[in-house]
Amino acid sequence: MKVHIVRAHASSEDFPRADHLATRIAEVAADPVAVPAEVSEAVIDRIIDNAGVAAAALLRRPPTTARRQAQTHPFVPGATIFGLPVAQRFSPEWAAWANGVAVRELDFHDTFLAAEYSHPGDNIPPILAVAQHAGRSGAELIRAVATGYEIQIDLARGICLHEHKIDHVAHLGPSAAAGIGTLLGLDVEVIYQAIGQALHTTTATRQSRKGEISSWKAFAPAFAGKMAVEAVDRAMRGEGAPAPIWEGEDGVIARLLGGPQAEYEVPLPVPGEPKRAILDSYTKEHSAEYQSQALIDLARRIRSRIGDLGQVASIVLHTSHHTHVVIGSGSGDPQKYDPHASRETLDHSVPYIFAVALQDGTWHHERSYAPERARRADTVELWHKISTVEDPEWTRRYHSTDPRDKAFGARAVVRMASGETIVDELAVADAHPLGARPFGRAQYIEKFRTLAEGVLDAAEQDRFLDAAQRLPELRADELDQLGFSVAPEILAAAPETGTGLFG
Repeated sequence: MKVHIVRAHASSEDFPRADHLATRIAEVAADPVAVPAEVSEAVIDRIIDNAGVAAAALLRRPPTTARRQAQTHPFVPGATIFGLPVAQRFSPEWAAWANGVAVRELDFHDTFLAAEYSHPGDNIPPILAVAQHAGRSGAELIRAVATGYEIQIDLARGICLHEHKIDHVAHLGPSAAAGIGTLLGLDVEVIYQAIGQALHTTTATRQSRKGEISSWKAFAPAFAGKMAVEAVDRAMRGEGAPAPIWEGEDGVIARLLGGPQAEYEVPLPVPGEPKRAILDSYTKEHSAEYQSQALIDLARRIRSRIGDLGQVASIVLHTSHHTHVVIGSGSGDPQKYDPHASRETLDHSVPYIFAVALQDGTWHHERSYAPERARRADTVELWHKISTVEDPEWTRRYHSTDPRDKAFGARAVVRMASGETIVDELAVADAHPLGARPFGRAQYIEKFRTLAEGVLDAAEQDRFLDAAQRLPELRADELDQLGFSVAPEILAAAPETGTGLFG
């Protein structure tokens, strides 16, 4: 890896195109390096993971809205949409939109956390949609997804967006555009322009993940993927982008991030170096913000030591700055303690999540967020006894670059009405590669089957899993097998969404 120093440049400076970050990324995307076997296997795992969480979300309102929007844009050759017959094809940017919303709705797929947050699995829907539309093979899809993961994770390592209240999907537009560039074998110049356009159109504030969190939390990454598809289309037609997009005098760094004096260090593979970043990402066992994964497991472990939860006087979670201010009491959001808050808000409230995990000893993607569950009197009472504080050591470990030291956990200090204090801590989630029960292929398949139960029949589950695990050998005419169909009577149970501009 080579670390690139990225900063703003005055218009009067000599700043050659070859030194632009967008050029460096485009060069990585255009590098025809081989994909390591373990990376190929990880791509298969994440395609299975995405499909499972999409199946579980399929009948919820935001994925239904996105799917119905996309259905008004049929196109041949086109791409498939989760839930619809695989013989039906739709314009790839709209398929990316519908599938992206379904994947993100439950906040239940993979994650990478460093200087910035990311869900790199969000790269898969737009790249897969273009692969189906453009007639690419499974092996070509794997190479492209490896690029998408590499670029998003490398940007997340080096450039912090949330510090300046910019939403993390600003890294997704460029990474998806780069992945599509790899998929299509585009040259550096075209990929450069697509990256610039994708970034320019996908920068937005973090209000989508603060306060009254709405369904836009699920739509935002799908929008970035859709913009990436459109950016590549325009760049292939010869249209350019604002440049230099990151480093310009009025570019992203100078006006949206650290300002004219800020410097960022972005690591990228050197020519001929395999793209391995996907191996540094991690999936979720529980449908909740990643920083609460270890805390759910900690709650399940400590509850037997606490005993009667009615005797709890207070619980303080000592954790990282990120956890404290984003999903903890340090956010200053009263909605974090509101029993009438939306599901999107509750899955970003670690006091709520810890309370329910303590009471139930388990976590479920639907039952744990049900309105009647959130409004239970004993839950609300316990919930309001839980707070977070920043611990510098947990913050240090959050930012550590050593995977053996990097952690997203907390120390729980439980004070009982009797005066007794119970303390326990957990650094990484059980499903983390260094956790008590690391996820492997068997766990990804089990998660898929659990989430697909009642949505996909057994034969359709088997067919999809067989196709996904044969991904390196899939021909272009078999790539539609990475979609899945749902019985019409099941889709008919989706909520009404009204009529929009497209019908």
